[in-house]
Amino acid sequence: MSALLQLMWLASPALPIGGFSYSEGLEAAVAQGWVHDEASAAECLSQQLALTQTRADLALAARAFAAWRAADLPGLQVLNDWVLQTRESAELRLQSEQMGRSLLDWLRNHHTASAEQMQQCQALGQPTYPLVMALALASSGATLGDALQAYCFGWAENMVGAAIKSVPLGQRAGQRILARLVAETPAAVARAMALAEQDQRQAFSPMLAILSARHETQYSRLFRS
Repeated sequence: MSALLQLMWLASPALPIGGFSYSEGLEAAVAQGWVHDEASAAECLSQQLALTQTRADLALAARAFAAWRAADLPGLQVLNDWVLQTRESAELRLQSEQMGRSLLDWLRNHHTASAEQMQQCQALGQPTYPLVMALALASSGATLGDALQAYCFGWAENMVGAAIKSVPLGQRAGQRILARLVAETPAAVARAMALAEQDQRQAFSPMLAILSARHETQYSRLFRS
């Protein structure tokens, strides 16, 4: 299978890892009235891309991508521990753990990673989603830049789906928001790659953490986070 097809598969919201069931605090922002229409949803997701995805998960995935190709198990353990230690709410940590487990199960059934890599991934203890996705991307044969764009698009499409359901919005509004996120993706990927080289990852998004914590006890909700 070509690298392009593998990236398309990994970025698809149909990938059975549960991404569609999370809003990453967006549903709580809707409940608070902070996100209430297309413009506020687009701004919220744009800021989340720049402030959380780019500085944390994308940058970490870039470093993990190289570590998987170099078979650097100690480095991968450090990265996986960083994810677990920097999730700012119980919901966000559980999401990372659940999606990591589900993606690892998918990899076992599709043989895109080697048996040795699968063993190394299991040896991490609790493989998190960014680490397992980095393995899947590194096994695709794609370049780092293309791999991170696929990672980013998969996140964007799931989040737009969450916005459509929770605000709620129409499909055309969702496509306009997705177009904005796609336009911002190349810069986000370039920034994430630079942060990976300089080891300046950041996990500081206090308002997102507050929203996620509030969502844990929200009376009525559609999403798991």
